[in-house]
Amino acid sequence: MKVLIVEDTQALATSVVRFLATKNIQADISPDGIDGLYKAATKYYDAIILDINLPEKDGITLCRELREKEKDVPVIMLTSRSSKEDMIAGLEAGADDYLIKPFDYDILVARLDALTRRNLKNKSTTTLTIADYTIDLVKREVYNSKESFHLSNLEFDLLKYFAQNKNKVVTRQELYEKVWWEFEGDFMFSKTVDVYIGYIRKKLGRDIVETKKWYGYIAQ
Repeated sequence: MKVLIVEDTQALATSVVRFLATKNIQADISPDGIDGLYKAATKYYDAIILDINLPEKDGITLCRELREKEKDVPVIMLTSRSSKEDMIAGLEAGADDYLIKPFDYDILVARLDALTRRNLKNKSTTTLTIADYTIDLVKREVYNSKESFHLSNLEFDLLKYFAQNKNKVVTRQELYEKVWWEFEGDFMFSKTVDVYIGYIRKKLGRDIVETKKWYGYIAQ
């Protein structure tokens, strides 16, 4: 299991990482909400441990933005706030569970295990297909009958989005909103999408995604 800890108290975050390592759980640390959102968008995690009181972007806003971008990764909120209103706000933002500081590390691990098991069970579809390729959503692997292919996290998410929207023209703006998240710049003139589609075509073949001039892209 690999988790992301978004916590600005370094001593607490480091202590949790060390304990999780004894349970064979890998962990990355983000010290603020903006860095946490970036890591959640560009890397794969089985769960996120998220503090509410964060610099740059608070945990409730971060969690809400994760859900708006259709990220279904389990989220456990950590907070020193114990009022009913704060708990409700976190859960309504999309958190799956809540722990009040100080908390027992063994209980944290037990809840991580429960949430990740439930998340896997609830995924009715664990694979997608596009052209002659299979996309394994759990293992984050792409393969065909002959071999497997290594894709970066962003390439994988882009290919997954095309597979989820086969036979539909997907606009550049839609890709920036659903895959790139907080893109800064004019999407009409940016070549970032073209560059990454070029990477995918180089690995999987030029016919994997077709460009519809002036409209966007389509996969079949």
